[in-house]
Amino acid sequence: MSLADPTSLDPSALPPSHDPVANLAALIRCPSVTPAEGGALGVLEEMLAPLGFAVDRVLAQEAGTPDIENLYARLGGADASFEGRHLLFAGHTDVVPIGDEAAWTHAPFAAVIDDGMLYGRGAVDMKGGIACFIAAVARFVGQHGTPNGAISLLITGDEEGPAINGTTKLLDWATARGERWDACIVGEPTNPDQLGDMIKIGRRGSLSGTVTVHGVQGHAAYPHLADSPVRGALQLAAALMDPPFDAGTENFQPSNLEVTSLDVGNPAVNVIPARATFRFNIRFNDTWDADSLKGEIITRLDRAAAHGPLRPGRDPVRYDLTWSERPSHVFLTRSNQLISSLSSAVEAVTGRQPALSTTGGTSDARFIKDHCPVVEFGLVGQTMHMVDERVSVADLETLTRIYLAFLERWFNDAAA
Repeated sequence: MSLADPTSLDPSALPPSHDPVANLAALIRCPSVTPAEGGALGVLEEMLAPLGFAVDRVLAQEAGTPDIENLYARLGGADASFEGRHLLFAGHTDVVPIGDEAAWTHAPFAAVIDDGMLYGRGAVDMKGGIACFIAAVARFVGQHGTPNGAISLLITGDEEGPAINGTTKLLDWATARGERWDACIVGEPTNPDQLGDMIKIGRRGSLSGTVTVHGVQGHAAYPHLADSPVRGALQLAAALMDPPFDAGTENFQPSNLEVTSLDVGNPAVNVIPARATFRFNIRFNDTWDADSLKGEIITRLDRAAAHGPLRPGRDPVRYDLTWSERPSHVFLTRSNQLISSLSSAVEAVTGRQPALSTTGGTSDARFIKDHCPVVEFGLVGQTMHMVDERVSVADLETLTRIYLAFLERWFNDAAA
């Protein structure tokens, strides 16, 4: 068996939990569509307990939201005198709905391997990353014993949902009992084309809002007796999209606002409606924080409401603005120790030097950043959320080897 060639590995020769393909297949067979746990956490507990992990299942609740079961597991260094490095791996076992099951080549929860690809919902996003990390830890323990420090897993069932009863509450639970971490890897699929392409070292912030424009309902043939809120909504929306908010910064793309819906709820073609509503989302860089960005958006709306070209001779547009409750804040990880250890592990296994990127959407790293330095690295993300979500069997072995190489660097450096 040659570790240099992942395709030559014989899964039957690997001990339990050492094989990422078997780990992933077991997880895919759990139909854990948010908010259902689907048996996935029980499968993880069966993998982790024999490796020496202490496993806790934590139920999080909040009025008006589904109850979510989460998992926290820790290996090593649990007493008060612990002074070694504590590494956290974070991920989620919940998955998005399957869509049209008839459109799948293989049943979405069957975990079928076909032509070197393992099919199933969650294969890439992100049960695959969890399966590989557990295999890497199992190999690390088999080769080196318990680490000179601690390894913990923080696994939520609410990442694909409202993210209320998941990572934030699990972090609160863990910190309340004294858990502290030196670094975290989130196993989201970060690579655009092939393993080794990209490590995410930060994310833009995200802010959303809803604008409701008030008009006067009337007959479309007598516009002087009415006041169309659609004109006002278009006027305000245009002001939010142009001019650009900024030109980008050294580490981040330009901030970008998109109007994501425009609704009037009007079934009649000859009636001017009484109100129009549009929603927007902006992904913003470190030029802004949530408060300064809110101020800029209000300034633009007020200016457009008073001086828009679509309503000549009319009073200023009357509108209400409602913010979504929880903006995501921009962050950039600057831990050279974490980034260099992971980058060198990626390069050692794949021969590629990964780009350090802040592109893409949000992840639960936005919550973890308040507790320790965090980066994201996982599988190739080309099929996530799609029909026929699938992952290369060879990639699962390669990612496991990258995680193992990182663990060896992380704990060996600490022992030096």
